[in-house]
Amino acid sequence: MLRALGAFPVPAACPRESAPGPERGIREVPDEMEAQISAKSISRKRRKEGAGPNGTTGDEDASPLKIPRPSLSQPAPFADENGVRCDKPYERVTLEEARIGTPLDRPVRVYADGIFDLFHSGHARALMQAKSLFPNTHLIVGVCNDDLTHQFKGFTVMNEAERYDAIRHCRYVDEVVRNAPWSLSPEFLEMHRIDFVAHDDIPYSSAGSDDVYKHIKEAGMFAPTQRTEGISTSDIITRIVRDYDVYVRRNLQRGYTAKELNVSFINEKKYNLQERVDKVKQKVKDVEEKSKEFVQKVEEKSIDLIQKWEEKSREFIGNFLEMFGPEGALKHILKEGKGRMLQAITPKQSPSSSPTRERSPSPTFRWPFSKISPPSSPKPESDAAGYDISDDDSE
Repeated sequence: MLRALGAFPVPAACPRESAPGPERGIREVPDEMEAQISAKSISRKRRKEGAGPNGTTGDEDASPLKIPRPSLSQPAPFADENGVRCDKPYERVTLEEARIGTPLDRPVRVYADGIFDLFHSGHARALMQAKSLFPNTHLIVGVCNDDLTHQFKGFTVMNEAERYDAIRHCRYVDEVVRNAPWSLSPEFLEMHRIDFVAHDDIPYSSAGSDDVYKHIKEAGMFAPTQRTEGISTSDIITRIVRDYDVYVRRNLQRGYTAKELNVSFINEKKYNLQERVDKVKQKVKDVEEKSKEFVQKVEEKSIDLIQKWEEKSREFIGNFLEMFGPEGALKHILKEGKGRMLQAITPKQSPSSSPTRERSPSPTFRWPFSKISPPSSPKPESDAAGYDISDDDSE
């Protein structure tokens, strides 16, 4: 097979006639850009006499062509729905020519195959890498049917029609091959005019072979891509199997019947009971959380009340001490009142310049029950007028 693969004549790449209906075409290229691209391709042809058969040279320093992106308004077509018209023989593009860039009418045809069950981001990244291998790439994706997949790999979650449709709607895919073979033969590569095969570089042992891509690698047609770690169809299925009860209860809650889920009557009742128990647990948990929030709020309010009470008590004690303390306002008021009272009842001193008036002697007064009469001589006025009551005596 290896000799045949290296020696078989491959016809030239030919455009395919689209089936009736809307095409997934290429956006219209402006005239300036079209002229620029054609001028570049012609200059390459004239620059070197031994130019490649696809209009490219082996000059690695030449800048690659910028190819306009295809329209994404329609899904990718199926290969068996397009008629093939070919007027010239096919010669495979070399790796150097593909890296430099090929003309618009001769894209590098890259083939990537797989099962693509439960299409996920790992699949999309692999196809993105295959599409980005060369400046002008036409990505063909082969999808194996159910019979071949179940025989060599195992049962799938999605059937072949669903897997075909999932690949058609990936933005990086230009063409889809249904019923793709498990191992690529020279006839298949010739029929689809494939230049390179893209896949991760890890040997893929299957169908009695250590590596189904071994002959492709030896023929120089293999273009390696990188796997995306942490995501695969097997990982997704493992998650579902590991949490089987959770997903069965989930679908029962969403209206699926036990018959549709292949669940027995006893298990259905068990799952319903578990669902009710979980709801009760959730309600209890919600009540606990609400009660904790309520207790927390009460504690916060009680702390605020205690702080306010302490502030008010300090203020009350301070006001009481200011009024009734040893140096409080009440003592000063009493002192001031006593001073005014004594000042009111104390006679004022006469001025020293005023003439003195003699007082007539007061009549004698006999003390009751006493034979001794008080002294008749009165005290001098100056002593009486100058007499003052001290604060100590008043107290």
